[in-house]
Amino acid sequence: MLFKQFKPSREVSLFIECFWIAEDTCTDVCREKIIPDGFTEIIFHYREPYRINIDGRWQTQPKNLIAGQISNHFLLENTGQSGMLGIKFKPTALTHLFNLNMDKLTDKVVGLESKVGKRFNDIETVLQTQKSPGEKFREVDSWFVDFVKSHRVTENVTDRVVDLIFKKKGMITVRELTGTFHISERQLERLFKKYIGLSPKFFSRIIRFNHIFQLMKDKDSTWTGLAFSSGFFDQSHFIKNFQEFTGEGPSSYLFDEKNMANFFLKR
Repeated sequence: MLFKQFKPSREVSLFIECFWIAEDTCTDVCREKIIPDGFTEIIFHYREPYRINIDGRWQTQPKNLIAGQISNHFLLENTGQSGMLGIKFKPTALTHLFNLNMDKLTDKVVGLESKVGKRFNDIETVLQTQKSPGEKFREVDSWFVDFVKSHRVTENVTDRVVDLIFKKKGMITVRELTGTFHISERQLERLFKKYIGLSPKFFSRIIRFNHIFQLMKDKDSTWTGLAFSSGFFDQSHFIKNFQEFTGEGPSSYLFDEKNMANFFLKR
């Protein structure tokens, strides 16, 4: 599979973490396990769609979709040739840009048009052309630059809390967050429900867990070292959290390269 990530232009980097394109002409079914990473996405399928199992049932994804925050792993598999462009948004961006209540999208994948209308028709047209992945990215990035210019967005306390959680790699308590930003726990929970779709405590757990995958870039890392570096008190606590997010223990997996918009685990 061809997989490429692209950095967004400076003008949209406040809202977009990255763009990615994945293409594969092979029609053999490949099943992947995706884990939570704290980001939301809009994905365009310009070839065959994928099937998803997020709640115990397999169903075909919409051709163009919004994926909210996920609280657990889920499975994906192709239904034919793959062709996708994904936009990985910063955690609060979809609310800022489209006024979406993210708690309505937690653990859900929904059709794009049902939430934002037909405003992405121009992007769909670009993706159906024979242009190279780089050319497609540049046109989509340019579209978002123009789109963002027409929206006045003011950073709020939710953005600052999220930035601190990332800075601390998820190793921070709700009490520390409320104390730092002089906000009540109830207010913080309400803001996270709207802008993130997860509680601040659970979101921090995801960011801390995902930090493990960053640490795996060091091939000499041991599970004991990973547990310590990720702020876990002991290895058994680390393994319990690993099982909660992936469904199996760390010894069952090898870490492979990034695929699509996420790290994934492959036997």
